[in-house]
Amino acid sequence: MFWPFNKKATKQIARIEIAGAIGSGTRKAVLKALKEVEERKYPALVLRIDSPGGTVGDSYEIYQALVRLQSKLKIVASYGNISASGGVYIGMGAPHIMANPGTLTGSIGVILRGNNLEKLLDRVGVSFKVIKSGPYKDILSFDRQLTAEEEQILQTLIDSTYEQFVNTVAESRHLEPATVKTFADGRIFTGEQAVEFGVVDRLGSEEDARLWAAELAGLDPDKAKLHTIEERKPLLTRLLQNQVSGFSTVVSTADWVQFELSTNGQPLWLYRP
Repeated sequence: MFWPFNKKATKQIARIEIAGAIGSGTRKAVLKALKEVEERKYPALVLRIDSPGGTVGDSYEIYQALVRLQSKLKIVASYGNISASGGVYIGMGAPHIMANPGTLTGSIGVILRGNNLEKLLDRVGVSFKVIKSGPYKDILSFDRQLTAEEEQILQTLIDSTYEQFVNTVAESRHLEPATVKTFADGRIFTGEQAVEFGVVDRLGSEEDARLWAAELAGLDPDKAKLHTIEERKPLLTRLLQNQVSGFSTVVSTADWVQFELSTNGQPLWLYRP
């Protein structure tokens, strides 16, 4: 693709923001933005993360895309209010990571939740007849308790995904897996503590991350401004956001509800307070 403004882009720092729960929509938008960053030949990227995490597969694909870009430009991850679980996993795709001292981060681990409505269904007299090809086909069904065998199957699944997470952090941060496991027990910690653990390099704001990216790319810090790469929202959405009080909150709540419903029963790299 031909970009008429490549010369200008080579003097700027690209910025991509990952905000909210990470799902398929986030993955598609971020991968598209990363492709634009590569094609326009930006020398550096500031990846702003303000997310509690999300789905395993989507977080992994964003991480992999960042790893592939490392040889083509300088990447600095900047953690905002929260960068936990899948947010941390994505951050591992950046060789350089900065957080605010009070950033909420960590929550390295995996969670899977299902709903058990058995008692409620009994109370209202509703039951289900299930025909299945194998004993575990309806695992995590909402109308009954898990069996001991099913719990073991799911625990093995979670343990495998957890080991993937630990090994990625260990490899990216040049730590031993055993060292990572000393703090990768699901706990949350501050950006200041993250520096002590070795999962964050420096403390600072997004502006500090910009200056660091400029330094790494050999750009003039006074002239190398951030250029945010994002999809342009529909006109109606932009007008409502500007004119209707509370509209953004309603949209965010609806997005979160949709995320919860669509990921029920999935292993997640997600901080759940």
